[in-house]
Amino acid sequence: MGTVTLGVSISVPEPYGSLLQERRTGFGDPAAHGIPTHVTLLPPTEVDAGALPAIEAHLASVAAAGRPFPMRLSGTGTFRPLSPVVFIQVVEGAAACSWLQKRVRDASGPLVRELQFPYHPHVTVAHGIAEDAMDRAYEALAEYEAAWTCASFALYEQGADGVWRKLHEYDFGGGIQGVPAQGSPVDEPATTL
Repeated sequence: MGTVTLGVSISVPEPYGSLLQERRTGFGDPAAHGIPTHVTLLPPTEVDAGALPAIEAHLASVAAAGRPFPMRLSGTGTFRPLSPVVFIQVVEGAAACSWLQKRVRDASGPLVRELQFPYHPHVTVAHGIAEDAMDRAYEALAEYEAAWTCASFALYEQGADGVWRKLHEYDFGGGIQGVPAQGSPVDEPATTL
């Protein structure tokens, strides 16, 4: 059956998503056209294609235990020099994103994996491009602001053409075990990269 490359993320809604994708393209990031604007919950992960039904059931369970929460983006940050990334900061909703990503990668589920860097929710606007273009992205979006109520996350598959396509959207179900309110303690704090 082969393998597929999956990712799980929170979509940045319109009009913000398209605007940031256009800006990312404008900074010269060649991957921008194939990556919908998002906050990652599970980075690109190769899995056996036969595991997809179990993965979808797991993600439905994670979503059922969550509830909508406020998301707010404000200003830029960077992971340079450790990683060539400029991003928009998640200034509200970070604790909820951390809660979700831990449950997506839960040791009892089908998407267990170690992360290359400690989890830090963000929206990438430039990745792996020339330093001057990274500087331009950092400055151009320094005053950027966006806010919405996050009510779902999605499963994506990366095609052979490098484009990420949504397979399924998972709405939060407001179950007994909910996403912690902003500022509530989580298992461990998000750290810089």
